[in-house]
Amino acid sequence: MAKHDELPIPIYSSLEPVYGEGSQLEEAQLRFDKLKFKFLEVFGHPPDVFARSPGRVNLIGEHIDYEGYSVLPMAIRQDTIVAIRKHDEGEAEKLLRIANVNDKYTICTYPADPNQEIDLKNHKWGLYFICGYKGYYEYAKSKGVDIGVPVGLDVLIDGTVPTSSGLSSSSAFVCSSTIAIMAIFGVNFPKAISVMAKTGFAVLIDFNPIRATDVQLPFGGTFVIAHSLAESQKAVTAATNYNNRVVECQLAAVGYISFSIVLGIKLGMDPQEAVSKVKTLSDVEGLCVQFASGRGSNDPVLAVKEFLTEEPYTAGEIEKIAEENLPSILGDNPTSLDVLKAAKHFKLHQRAAHVYSEAKRVYAFKDTVASSLSGEEKLKKLGDLMNESHYSCSVLYGCSCPELEELVKVCRDNGALGARLTGAGWGGCAVALVKESIVPQFILNLKEQFYQSRIDRGVINNNDLGLYVFASKPSSGAAILKF
Repeated sequence: MAKHDELPIPIYSSLEPVYGEGSQLEEAQLRFDKLKFKFLEVFGHPPDVFARSPGRVNLIGEHIDYEGYSVLPMAIRQDTIVAIRKHDEGEAEKLLRIANVNDKYTICTYPADPNQEIDLKNHKWGLYFICGYKGYYEYAKSKGVDIGVPVGLDVLIDGTVPTSSGLSSSSAFVCSSTIAIMAIFGVNFPKAISVMAKTGFAVLIDFNPIRATDVQLPFGGTFVIAHSLAESQKAVTAATNYNNRVVECQLAAVGYISFSIVLGIKLGMDPQEAVSKVKTLSDVEGLCVQFASGRGSNDPVLAVKEFLTEEPYTAGEIEKIAEENLPSILGDNPTSLDVLKAAKHFKLHQRAAHVYSEAKRVYAFKDTVASSLSGEEKLKKLGDLMNESHYSCSVLYGCSCPELEELVKVCRDNGALGARLTGAGWGGCAVALVKESIVPQFILNLKEQFYQSRIDRGVINNNDLGLYVFASKPSSGAAILKF
C-alpha cells in the first residue's frame, strides 16, 4: 500500500490515460466529441480545456468521517466532465454562463464575482459550479496566488454519475468545476483527497491529519453498484435523517463523558469541560478504550454498552446528565437547532455503537487486503465485513429504507459475497462484492428480480437500466484534458 504525496492534478493530451482502451475509450471519445459540438452550438466558441472528476463509492466506513474516523472509497468510471472557456478581458459582459448537455437543466447565469453570496433558499443546479468557483478563489487567496481581475467564463457540464444515489455526484461536479477553473487560469494545486484515485486501487482516507493510502483490492472480485431507485434527498430530510445522526453522535459523546464521570474526573474533566471540548465520538474513544482495558478488551463498544442505555433519550434526560441545555451544548448552530425541533428522542447507544464498530471494520478491511490469506479467503472476509457494515447501518444507525433492504437481499441471494448500502443511505445505492466470473449473470438476475417490476410500472425505462446497475473496478481519478 502506497501513500500519496502532494502531486498536481495530471494533465493529458489524450483520453487513453483516463479511460483506458476498447469500448470504454470509444464511448469517452464520443462523449467528448458531442461535448465540443454542444459547446460551440451554445456559446459560439470552442472550449479551451476540459476537466473531469469521477464519482466514488464508499466500500466501507459509513457515517464515521464526521466523527473523525477513516473511510475507504474507490473511484468509479462514471464521472462529471466540465468544458470551459475564459472570456478575453476586453469582452464586455463579465458573466459565468453555465449550461448542461442534459436539456432538463436550463442555463444558469451568475456574475463573475467570487464574493457573491449563495442563496441557499433558491437552489439551482448551477450553484455547484459556484461552490467550486468561490472555493478556487478562496484557496488561491490563502496561498498568495495572484489571479488578477475576474473575467467571464463559459461552462458546459456533462455528468454520468447518478444523482441522489450516494455516489458523490455533487462532489464530482464541484471537484471537476474547481479543477476546470484552476486549469483555465493556469494554476495547478496539489490533488485533493477526493480526487486522488488510481486505476485498480481503492483509497484509505484518514483524517486529522488528512492523508490517503492506496489499497490494492484482491483479484477475482468486482464491485457491482445498484440503485435502489429511492432517491437519497439529504438536503430535504436533513433534520430527521443525516443531520439528526450528526447531532446524536455528538450527544452520545457528551453523554458518555457525563455517564462516565469517575473516569472523567480521573482525566481532569468535569461535565462542563466535556461539553466544551467533546465534539465527536473520537474525542472520547480513549476513555472508552481505557474502560474496556480493565475488562481485558480494547473495544470501545464495551463502554457504550455500560454507560449508554439502549432506550432512546429525551432532550430533558440529556440536559440533566450534561447539566446544560441542548442548544447551548450544540453551540446554537442553526442546523442542529433544526434537528432539535424535529427530534423527539435520541438513540445515543445505537449511534455510538455503530460508529465505533464501523471504524474497526475499515481497518479490518485494509488489513485483510494486506494479509497473507489466499485471494478466495480475502474476498470472503471482505464480503463478511460488508455484510456486518450493512447490518450496523440498518439496525444501529437506522439509515436504510425498504428498497435498499430488498436490493441487498436480492444481491446476497444471487451470490454476492457481501452487499451493503453505500453513501448517506435512506435511498441511493447498494454496493455488492461479486466474483468476477458471475458478474454478467448476477446483473441479469438483478434486472429480473429487482428492476423488472419497476420497469413494468414505468419507474425507469428499460433502455436506461445501465445507468442504475453496473459493475466497476477502481477507476482513475481527476484529470485536466487539453487537446
